[in-house]
Amino acid sequence: MDITPVVERCAAMLARPGRHFVAIVGAPGSGKSTASDAIAAAIGARHPDAVAILPMDGFHYDDAILNARGRRPWKGAPDTFDVGGLIATLDRLRGDEGDVAVPVFDRDLELSRGSARIIGPQARLILVEGNYLLLDRAPWDGLRDAFDLTVMLDVPEAELARRLKARWQGQGLDDPEITRKVEANDLPNGRDMRAYSRTADMILT
Repeated sequence: MDITPVVERCAAMLARPGRHFVAIVGAPGSGKSTASDAIAAAIGARHPDAVAILPMDGFHYDDAILNARGRRPWKGAPDTFDVGGLIATLDRLRGDEGDVAVPVFDRDLELSRGSARIIGPQARLILVEGNYLLLDRAPWDGLRDAFDLTVMLDVPEAELARRLKARWQGQGLDDPEITRKVEANDLPNGRDMRAYSRTADMILT
């Protein structure tokens, strides 16, 4: 996946005043975190400390909330995120009010850790990565005007399935649980995202 066109667009944004927001969107297993890290590193080589990453996964509802709603087995579906919290955090960052504490999802614990990362005023480009940032349905459509650039990672479903199975194997899950997570949750969420998302400005294959 060639990130060069995205890096060039992002670098051009940094030549302009203000803070800029880029959405990195894709299905579960598409490599959003890897791509975001690579883009941040490439731009950071030219503009140290100018880029910060804000993962959407940090806004997962806690398992206690999901259990109470009967949604724990479907964690990662669109309704299992605090979309209002994400929008409020983006508003704070857009307001350029100084240090902003943001949550981070701990994959080892499978839980969000609140206020786990600081995005400081020196960060002029914010890479927001997640599955549903372009989803054209409430409440996600509240993000419609949040981004200066949107990028979709387009990965074949067979490759997504391979990566997702490897991810859950790394978490120590047994084969039946891996099959349930991938076939009943992860892949359907990816199909839903592709079917109902707005068209991105750039598509990386």
